[in-house]
Amino acid sequence: MSVSPVKRQRMESALEQLKQYTVVVADTGDFNAIEEYKPQDATTNPSLILAAARMPEYQHLLKEAIQYGKGLGGTEDEQVTNVMEKLFVNFGLEILKKIPGRVSTEVDARLSFDKDEMILRACRLIQLYKDAGIDKERILIKLSSTWEGIQAGKELEEKHGIHCNMTLLFSFAQAVACADAHVTLISPFVGRILDWYKENTEKKSFEPSEDPGVQSVTKIYNYYKKFDYKTVVMGASFRNSGEIKALAGCDYLTISPALLSELSKDSSKIKPTLSVKEAKASDLQKVQLDEKKFRWLHNEDRMAVEKLSDGIRKFAADAIKLESMIKVSGLFTYKHYAYLDIQMLSIC
Repeated sequence: MSVSPVKRQRMESALEQLKQYTVVVADTGDFNAIEEYKPQDATTNPSLILAAARMPEYQHLLKEAIQYGKGLGGTEDEQVTNVMEKLFVNFGLEILKKIPGRVSTEVDARLSFDKDEMILRACRLIQLYKDAGIDKERILIKLSSTWEGIQAGKELEEKHGIHCNMTLLFSFAQAVACADAHVTLISPFVGRILDWYKENTEKKSFEPSEDPGVQSVTKIYNYYKKFDYKTVVMGASFRNSGEIKALAGCDYLTISPALLSELSKDSSKIKPTLSVKEAKASDLQKVQLDEKKFRWLHNEDRMAVEKLSDGIRKFAADAIKLESMIKVSGLFTYKHYAYLDIQMLSIC
């Protein structure tokens, strides 16, 4: 017996309803979570890879990356860099087996102010995927949304045909510069914006529609749609499901396993809050940016300046922890690995 559309809608979870309006992306390096919630795409970053690499079930990926890096030779630092890149790609390869779309793989945050090195690292990551039989169309290279990162993204898109995901995006100036660079996708960080306002203002709680992170993504989405930019807007870094529901209709939303689980158990009705029609009717004005204007406008946004710097530092710190894990692992033969892994993870 068929189920009526109305009854079917009541039966659908908030997550299933959300998928009707927005592409859902899993923000995790845990393959089990990806398999359970069946997102279109998936994103990773140094913090997620660090957490996943500590899990016993993923030790084979770390081992294989270490063998690869050591096999290339060079100094210890060169070997560790090669291991890191291979480890990120190994996780990406496993994720791609479980999703129909693309995976985002991040360039080292410590290169956030070095355009040329970011381009070099991005090309190396793409080559590693190519060597494994994966076309670059299934990969997004994640770059910090510094001026240098945005220009690296522009060159990678135009000269190399490499699609980029601009991350750690907090200001409207960053969003405009990314659109002008014609990058494939941006990841404005909703929850980290909320964190800043709760820490730096007297207001400690916000309704979803008043959430400063939600308002930031809404403005960016409306600007992109009003002026026909093709760059995809993917809201990221959510602190609660209310933020996610308030951005239903956004191009993409990347969501942690914990919030995916919450949405899958939520039966409330979801309606799109963002639309191209409303964006076209907005009163936003076109912004013209060069480097000087970008730096000034971004600098005027204290929240964005502080959160961008903080985000780069945190991703860099987790990359350093991951390097320490690799260095300890690489000093010993594999027969001792299982025991040593427990010891080293306890201090990372």
